[in-house]
Formats: sequence, structure tokens, C-alpha cells
Amino acid sequence: MLAGARQSIPGVRSTMQQTAAPVAEKGREAAKAASTAGGASKPETLKIEEISPLAAASSPEAEAFRKEIIRAGHKLWERQYVDGNGGNISVRLGSSYVLCTPTMLSKGDLEPADICLSDLDGNILDGARSRTSELLLHLEIYKANERARAVVHCHPPYSTAFAVTGSTPPNGLITEYELFIGPAAVAPYETPGTKAFAETVLPFVKDHNTILLTNHGIVCWADTVMHAEWLVEIFETCCKTYLLAQQIGMPLSFIPESKIREILALKQRLGFPDARLNDTAIPAEGISAKLERLVEQVLARLEERY
Repeated sequence: MLAGARQSIPGVRSTMQQTAAPVAEKGREAAKAASTAGGASKPETLKIEEISPLAAASSPEAEAFRKEIIRAGHKLWERQYVDGNGGNISVRLGSSYVLCTPTMLSKGDLEPADICLSDLDGNILDGARSRTSELLLHLEIYKANERARAVVHCHPPYSTAFAVTGSTPPNGLITEYELFIGPAAVAPYETPGTKAFAETVLPFVKDHNTILLTNHGIVCWADTVMHAEWLVEIFETCCKTYLLAQQIGMPLSFIPESKIREILALKQRLGFPDARLNDTAIPAEGISAKLERLVEQVLARLEERY
């Protein structure tokens, strides 16, 4: 059943990777077109990690990534997920470089020239602005989990309210939360911007794409900046919905355990991380067409909002 649905359900290759054409692929296509313009024979295009930092920073891939970072930054600001100069966004550029937002700049004011190029040790290789000190958090995630290609850190109010309590919303209530995130983790408090702070996520980053940072905010990783920002939206909506539901004063209705196992089976097939996959018996068959349609509808709504 799922094999037929793969034509319409995204994310088969990795975390939601097929919901939109990956930006890096667009950049590579642009580079290829430029190299063959005029019909002249050109040598094979070098990989990003094989060229100089300056050339990498001005590559078509980097240009496309900058646009995606800026778009996500504007969304975070418009949705009031960041305030002041808070929050930061990064994306892997090849295997050696990272593009990231700078320090002391509102995400609502980002422009292409503001985006910095860093190596995996946090050294700025290109860009007029200083990098955010919290880039160290992003770099620890990239080093610990090769599936992480983009990271978004911000301070949405409902998510951060849970971070202040050191807790997360209960699982089993909202299908989108179960499917795209599953149990979120809670990292212990450390002073933001320090190496100790960056390392707080290491016990969780392989099995959790969404981590609350105690007394601070939230960090999400995915295969693209767009998808990492989606995870922030999904988690924030879940936190808000749970708190509103509690105010109604009626008992909460939990998803039956058998249906949770269906969701986990689908996550396993799609390659979504979930700590429960390590110790839950997953049915070999039985993923309902209704669940598949729900996934398609949710992803369609997210794409429209982006």
C-alpha cells in the first residue's frame, strides 16, 4: 500500500526530503547550466568541498541556500518565534562548510550579504558580519548526525513555556506531532553560546529531530532549512493546542496504541527519526489509507504556508 503512496507521500529518502526540490539540487542544476553555456566543452564541476571557501560562498548552491535561510528567518519573525536578535539558522554546504545567520541581527531584517560561511570548527571563512555564538550548537548537531543538513533554533512562546518547565507535551494526542516529531527531548540548561551548551543536545540528536533547550527555546534539524522550520511550526502548534485543550476542562482523548504503532510503521518506512522505533514492535503491514491521506494533506498545507 505504501509503495503506491510513495509517489505522493514525500520524505522517502530522508526527513521530508521529497516535499520540495532540494535547494542544493537547484544550485547544482544552475551550475551545470552555466558550465555548458555556449556549447563549449568544460571540465567536470568540482564538488563544493574541493573548491576554495570564497568560491564556495559565491556558488549557485550557496546563493540558493541564502535565499532559503532568509525566507525562513522572515517567517520566524513574522510568526513571533523570535524577538530582538534572537534565533539562528544554518545549513550544510557540501561536507566542509556551513552557511549561518550572524549575531546581533533580527531575523526579519536578513539580507544575502548577512549570511556567513563557516567551517565545521566555527571559523568564519567569508562574510562581513560575525557569526552567532550559538553556531556551536548547530555544529555539534552536524557532527553527531550526518542526516542533519539544516538547523533552526528559535524561541516560540508556547514551546519555550514548556522549556521553562523542563517538560514536553504528552504524546498520543495530535497525529502531526506523532508523525513528524514524536517524543521531543529536553536538554539540560547550560549558558547559551558556550561549548557546554552546544553539547547538551548530543544524547538526543540521533533519535530526536526536535529538542527543547531548558530555560531557553527549541532547536530542530532536518534535511533542508524549510523542513527544519516546519518542525518548529508543528511543535509550537502542538504546545499551544495542548494548553488550550486543558482549559476546556474535558478529559483528553488519546490516539489508540494500535494506531500509534501504525504511525511508527509509517515513520520507519519514511525514514523519520523517533526514539520509540528502538523498542516498539512495528507491524509489518496495516498502514491505513486514511493515515496516508492525512500525511499528504498535512504536507500540502505546509507547502502552501511556506
